Order: sequence, then C-alpha cells, then structure tokens
Amino acid sequence: MELPRAYNASVHFIDRHLGEGRGDRVAYVHAGGTTTYRRLADRTARAADALRRLGVPAEARVLLCLHDSPDFVALFFGALRAGVVPVPVNTLLTADDYAFMIEDSRARVVFVSEALLPKIEEASKRAPKPPKLIVVGGPSFEALLEAETGTAEIAATTPDDVAFWLYSSGSTGRPKGAIHLHSHLVHTASLYGEGVLGMRADDVVFSAAKLFFAYGLGNAMTFPLHAGACAVLLADRPTPASVMRTLREHAPTIFCGVPTLFASILAANDLPVEDAKGSPRLRVSISAGEALPAHVGERWRARFGSDILDGIGSTEMLHIFLSNNHGDVRYGTSGKPVPGYDVELRDDSGGPSPDGEEGSLWVRGPSSAVAYWNQREKSLATFHGPWTRTGDRYVRDADGYFTYSGRADDMLKVSGIWVSPFEVESALAAHEAVLEAAVVGHADADELVKPKAFVVLRPGRTPSDALAAELSAFVKSKLAPYKYPRWIEFVDELPKTATGKIQRYKLRQ
Repeated sequence: MELPRAYNASVHFIDRHLGEGRGDRVAYVHAGGTTTYRRLADRTARAADALRRLGVPAEARVLLCLHDSPDFVALFFGALRAGVVPVPVNTLLTADDYAFMIEDSRARVVFVSEALLPKIEEASKRAPKPPKLIVVGGPSFEALLEAETGTAEIAATTPDDVAFWLYSSGSTGRPKGAIHLHSHLVHTASLYGEGVLGMRADDVVFSAAKLFFAYGLGNAMTFPLHAGACAVLLADRPTPASVMRTLREHAPTIFCGVPTLFASILAANDLPVEDAKGSPRLRVSISAGEALPAHVGERWRARFGSDILDGIGSTEMLHIFLSNNHGDVRYGTSGKPVPGYDVELRDDSGGPSPDGEEGSLWVRGPSSAVAYWNQREKSLATFHGPWTRTGDRYVRDADGYFTYSGRADDMLKVSGIWVSPFEVESALAAHEAVLEAAVVGHADADELVKPKAFVVLRPGRTPSDALAAELSAFVKSKLAPYKYPRWIEFVDELPKTATGKIQRYKLRQ
C-alpha cells in the first residue's frame, strides 16, 4: 500500500469516516452505551488539543494505563493527531513495573483509569520527573475535553514518523519498548484485517484480548476502524462467563481470543443455558498468543459451527503475519504467511531449513518495529535490516503449512535430542483430565535436564499420584518415550502474560 508523504494515521482511522458519511454509525458498544464515529472523532480532536494545552511537545511520550473504552481510542489517536507518542501499557502490572515504564519512556503525562490509580500514583512517586496524572472517565477528564474546541491543526507527520510504542509482554523478563510508525497501523489493518480476516463494514467484532497490547489493538481498534465496522468493548476481565454473555447479548460476527480462553469456554460446564450457545451470527474466530492445540480448534468448530483462524504475531510485528485462512484451516498449524509478509526458517548457521526440519522463524514485512527504545544490544539481536528474528521455532511441511515447535529459549535437549515443550504440552492437553499444561526443563539428581510438567486440571478432577502416573503413561503412548515428563506438578493456574503467553521463565524459577 502506497501512502502519501504527508500522512497522519488519525486521519485514516478517525476523520475519514465523517467525510465518507459514516458519522452516525456506531463505532463502539460498551458499558456506557454506544459511541458513534462522529462522537469518537470529536473526542479525538479535543484530546489532541488538550495534549497541546498541557504542554506535551511533539514526539514526547504519554502513557495510557486504561481499561478498554472509547476514550482509550480517542486518546490514542488524539496523541497521534497532536504528533505525541502514546504508549499503551498492560493494566495488570505492579507498581514496580509501572515505575520502570514511566522512567524508561520519560512520559510527560499518564492517563489512567480510576481503578488503576493507586498503583500509578505509587509508581510515579519513584520517577526522577513525576508525570502529570489524569484520571479518565471522571468529571475532571470531561472538563479537560470540554475546554477544547477540537479545531487545532493536525500534526504534520509522515508515514515514517514514530507514532506509538508497545512494550513487549515480558515473557522472558523486563519489557522492551518496541517503536512503531504511523504507517504500521494501516498495513496490518489492510494485510490481515481486510486481506485475511475479511472484515467489512457490517461486521461486529468482539475481542477478549485487550487494547493495551498489539493483538487487541488491531482486533478492536484499527481493524474495525479501517473497515468502518463496529466493535464491542468489555472493560472487565474476560472470563468464560463474561465472554459468553457478551457473545449472546451483542451477537458479534467475529470473535478474537487466545487458546487458554477457547479451552476454558469449552470446558466450562456451569454457564447459563441462554449463554452457552454464544453468538448466533458468529462467522469466524481468531486466535494468537500461543499455538492453538488441534483438538481445541476441532471441538470449537463442532460446537459453534465456525472455525478459529489460528496464527502467530508479535509485539515487534504489531499483529499476525502467519495464519490459517477462510476455507483453508489446518488445525495444529499456524497456517501460511499472510500476503505482504515474507517468512523464512533458518538453521543454526543462518542457512535455510528444508521442509520437515525445524528452524528459527524470521519475518519481514511493512509493520516491523524499527527498534527497542534504549536497548541497543537487544535491537541488534532482533532486527536485521528488513528481517525480524522472532525467537520462535517452526517446521514447514511440503504443503507450506507452518507448525509451532516452541521458543528458541524454551527448547530442551533430552538425551542429546531436542524436545519441544509445546509438543509435550499438546500431548498432555489431549488427555480428558487436563485443561492446560506447561513444560520446562528440570535437572535430575545427575544434573541432566528432563521435562517437568505443570498441569491445570479440568473442573471436577482431583490431583493425585495415580493421575500423575496416568498422564506420564499417556504422553509415552503419544510421543517418543524420552519426551515424557519425569515430574508432574498440579497447579491452579499457569503464569501468563496479558497476551496469553505462558511465562515459562517463572516456572523455571
């Protein structure tokens, strides 16, 4: 997609709709009611003017620590309109995490939901230059917007100007601020949202994945705004009960989730009868964050009559670049490259990995982050010219489908042979007693690494030594004998990032 040299992403995603006659269409359905494209455009313009009045200069950063709402969208694009750089952050973090992000980003202002204010206040006190805190949703915020006319000029930016940052989800430690440009938003919306997902103006989208990270930002913000569609926002935590209620009440046509949520919905046996059927209009779902086990996708299709398009994306690439497609779903795989992206598998020497052999996944495309903020060594290790090294390991079959093998730093060498934790996890998850599982390396008495499994059981199942032995034998019957977990620990839940990725480094600790 060719973009003009004078380009500000807020015009395409917000202002354009008024000129094209969609001002009175509903852009968002939310707890407070509905927000039209006209009202969204008005609040976006006022937010831009408010940032200028607050003295935030172009290219300075502002943090958005907000629950999902139309004001998140208005502040995000209001910042872009003013030439300011918004930095959405995970709403589930600790004060220590927020203190790091405030200092790292040098944020001038933090827009925060009232429920999150105590942690942000504690974090801001630790900053060398404490930012101004503005509580969103209350009278003071409304007064701030009402004081503006929303008529100031749009910042003169280009497609290559820095637009926003997204902190990595931190599956391997401290988050890194990935720097994205104005052009990246429309490229992902065009290549995946339109090209693969086929989102159109009459769609209603519901993303259980939140706006503060890359996957949710596309699902519930840029994709529907690109298409002129409607999105449903859920401010609360997406539990099976709240998700199924939302699917019934608002009847979305597209649902965006993560593997853990799909599995939990299928396992839930206490849902109200009226909610259990979900949306009568659901035509497709999408999944990312972790690879979707084949049996979960197959059971979802059997129950709801529509497919899950599983794929892989990343904070660095902004959204999904490898995906299953409508009419071409092969469960157990991440599908094929999204048109517009090039994907390669490379061996340990940097050469091409042949079909059937595992390799490191590299990708290039028009939405790759330019660098990590203030992380020179990590930037050099990840970004290589137009190519991004994802850190994921995959196998491509002769038909061109890619199957996930695990993270490069999660792979285990057992008896001199590489073992994929995901392969063992998938085998465990196929047992009727298992809801989900995570596998890490653990040293035995001889300091040799063997697989150890952390298992969450389905409701109604009780941990026992006998069940642990049964699960070990079950894996042995599915995989090569050396791959079975030598230890099984039953847990109530697995540590995860906001995107649903299992934080195996916490389990290793």
